[in-house]
Amino acid sequence: MRNLLKKTVAIAVLAAAGGALNGCTTNDTLGRSQLILVDESAMQQAAAAAWQAQLKSAKISKDSAMNARVQKVGARIVAAAGMGGQPWEYVVFENDQPNAFVLPGNKVGVNSGLFKAAKNDDQLAAVLGHETGHVIARHAAERASQNAATQVGLQVVTGVTKGNVQKAVSNYGGLGAQLGILLPYSRKHESEADFIGVDLMAKAGYKPSESVALWQNMAALGGNKPPEFMSTHPSDTTRIKGLKDYIASKGYK
Repeated sequence: MRNLLKKTVAIAVLAAAGGALNGCTTNDTLGRSQLILVDESAMQQAAAAAWQAQLKSAKISKDSAMNARVQKVGARIVAAAGMGGQPWEYVVFENDQPNAFVLPGNKVGVNSGLFKAAKNDDQLAAVLGHETGHVIARHAAERASQNAATQVGLQVVTGVTKGNVQKAVSNYGGLGAQLGILLPYSRKHESEADFIGVDLMAKAGYKPSESVALWQNMAALGGNKPPEFMSTHPSDTTRIKGLKDYIASKGYK
């Protein structure tokens, strides 16, 4: 994910290594169990610090129309998620990359470049529904836990000390763990967030099929993208097919 989230996850991994262990839990929305090794309150504290650093270092957009749209659509999405009573913070950043992110503690950043792809509020709802889906699915904690577990596994297998874990990750064994475990699981997270986002769109009164249109717009923007097996995100083609299939299975329009 983005550098900001990577830094937050790194801090959370250190918390996990320090012994803040919670073990396995079941996520009813996902219908599966999750390995949660990190203390989520510690993650939120780390995310809050990263968010403040982002606010200071990045240029915040003063475009009133963009900000109003994000606030309005975001409020409808979190209300549909039953999370409207929680504090949420939305900020539009001046950044030409069509992207958005969410940090633990309900901090949502939207790049101004996203509006090149999100042509209407329904398509914006697909993005904000996706980011809210990550929160519901506890993906940040699961992702950090997975990184921690992988590093611990490498320590056991290679016999290296904590100080040499990063070196081990960079060698062939570490690369195998990265490509074979971490990245595909992150793609699973992205797909889960897509589907939760579609459900939230429907509940909030937005048109789920516009999520497909959003990703068709994203694909049309082009740009250099790594092969899917090297990426933390599904390819545009995979994503569009997955959304079409899910929307059809739910009978959405």
